[in-house]
This record gives sequence, C-alpha cells and structure tokens, in this order.
Amino acid sequence: MKERLMASVLVALLLTGLFSLPVKAKEQEEISAAAYVLMEAETGTVLLESDGEKQLSCGVMAKLMTAYLAGEQLRSGAWTAETELTASEAVSGIRGAVIWLLPGEVMTVGDLLKGMIIGNAGDAAVTLACGISGDVESFVMEMNARAFDLGMQNTRFDSPQGSSSGNQYTTAKDLALLCRGLSEMEELTPYFTTWRDFLRGDQTELVNENTFARTDDTSVGWKACHTESDGWSIAAGADRKDMTCIAVVLGCETDDDRFALAKDLLRRGFLGWKVVQPAFSEEFLYPVQVRSGVERAVLIRPGELKGLVVPRDCHELETVMVIPRYVEAPVQEGQKLGTAAFYQNDTLLYETSVVASDSVRKRNFGDALLQIIVKMLEI
Repeated sequence: MKERLMASVLVALLLTGLFSLPVKAKEQEEISAAAYVLMEAETGTVLLESDGEKQLSCGVMAKLMTAYLAGEQLRSGAWTAETELTASEAVSGIRGAVIWLLPGEVMTVGDLLKGMIIGNAGDAAVTLACGISGDVESFVMEMNARAFDLGMQNTRFDSPQGSSSGNQYTTAKDLALLCRGLSEMEELTPYFTTWRDFLRGDQTELVNENTFARTDDTSVGWKACHTESDGWSIAAGADRKDMTCIAVVLGCETDDDRFALAKDLLRRGFLGWKVVQPAFSEEFLYPVQVRSGVERAVLIRPGELKGLVVPRDCHELETVMVIPRYVEAPVQEGQKLGTAAFYQNDTLLYETSVVASDSVRKRNFGDALLQIIVKMLEI
C-alpha cells in the first residue's frame, strides 16, 4: 500500500512538471512582430525599436491622420463637437467597419469622431474628410502634407479610412510621430480613451478594439486594428510617472501578441527611463567681455532648453560650456556666443546655444569723447 502511494505521488509530480513546461516555454518565447517602436512623447526619443523604419502597409491606421486633421479643426475653433456635417455620396460602397451612413444624412462632428475612433467606421472617416477639404482627393493631399510636417518621411496615405493597397504605407516610427502629435490634442483624448459608446440613441453600438481603454487607467489612446493581410497591430500610449510613452506594434500574428508586446514595451519604458529638464547653475553664466562696445561686458543665458530622456538610475548630468573670452561689438540680443552640452558619462545627450541677454552697440567717436569728458570731471 505504501509503495503504491509513493508511486502515485511520483506520477503526480511528473504530470505537474509536464504540464508546467509549456507555460514556462511560452513566457520565455519572444513575441513576433513585423516592427515595433517605443518612443517618449515629449522629446520624440526612440527608446526601443525593431525594424522601426521598415515600410509596411498602413492599413486602417490611416484613420489616426484623419483624426489628427479633425483635431486641428476643433483646436482652431473651425469646428465644435456639435458642428453638423452632411454625408456625401462618397460614403456609398465603403468596405469594412461602418456606422451605416447614408448620403445626405446629417451627423455631428462629435458623433462622427466616436464612429471613427471608437467604432473604426470608414464612412465616418470619409464624412469628416469631406467636411475638412470638400472631397476625398483633396483631403488625401492634406494628409500627406501633414505627414511631411510631422517628420513622417516614409509614409504615404491614399484614403481617409485607410486600405491595404500597395499605394499606402508607413513605418512604426512614423506612426509613433503621428501619435506624438495626437498626444498633444486633448480635444480628442475622450474619444480615444472610451471603450464602449452608442450612436443614434442606443441603436448603433460602438466597441473600441483597443481594450487598453477599458483595462488601463493610464491609457491615452490610440488605435488597435487588424486585417488578414497586415496582421494584428496597435498604437498605444500611456501617461505614468510624469512622462508619456508611445508603443507602436505592427504585424503580430495574434490579438493577444500585439497587446502583450505593447504592454511590455510600455512597462519597460516607464521602468527604464525618465525625462529631466537640464538647468544651468548661475556660476556658469558669467559675463563675456565686449571689445569696442559701449558696455564692457554682456550677460549670457542659455538658448532653448528641452527635456532629456535619461536612464532612470541617472542622477546627474555633466555640463560642458564653450564660451569665448571676449566678443567684438556690436552684439545683438539673442546672438549666439557659445554652446552648452549635456553629457551622461561620455554620451552627448543634447547641445544648445548660449546667447547674449542684451544688445551692446559699437562705441563711436561721440561715445569716446563723452567717456573722456566724464573722466576729466572725475579728476
């Protein structure tokens, strides 16, 4: 009996070990994706990437640019959420997700944004596009122009709602740059962070494919999508520890993979890096002598100072300033006089100008004569 009991226990242990092996292997398995990028939003610093500049099909991620241009309309005051737009004939025959708009139907901008952002509706995207530019073709030109403005050098759009055609492509890095722009548009945040809503009373239900809107209180948007040809993708942002990170994951094999990889990228971003604001000690900002000027010296100040992304365990930066012993008059306020560089160990993180705080004009004959007279009076 005792031997039989020991044998049973041994078999049970072996079975437990067998069943635990696949789980352990899956945890160690690297998630496959066509490309991904992790970016810090304030500075645009790329923290992690894999094939981040590889051109891939844009798919319905194009709706993010449509949302961006609609956000500009709201920000400028040209639209409000209550502005009404009329659906044109362009909504006829739209494939994929729709909210069943009919030509001539009137809907508010707010509801159209709900339809496009939460419900991924292509007909809502087209109606917003026509409301902005008059027709789809003109709007596509505007999409590509704005992509250029945002630094999206490897992106081309061919429709407001997106497609899997070879004429439309982007990269994970370019989409991160677009999301960086969207992160500054607070007018759109409520739409991007809503998981479920309704249109036409409760007749049309909208459910956001980006489940981070439901499961992550730090989420700030933006879009999850999938097609048979492009795979499962997501562009997700979160705001934690006084910084915003953007994770763009393209072309995963499964729904779970894209969310797992995006979640892991965001976690690594917030654990591994922080944003610091460089500052100057007053002892560095000594006056610079001015030759042949009405003033003997000019005060200096730093030029533009922007946030820097550094490892979270970095406690201080080394500042190296290069300033001349003197400058020749005239000196203009804001004139570059030198440089200041910020280093972490031996790595240059950022360089900015050191400029004149005031103007100093060149001394002329009258100034010299006045100076002589003043000295004579002092005697």
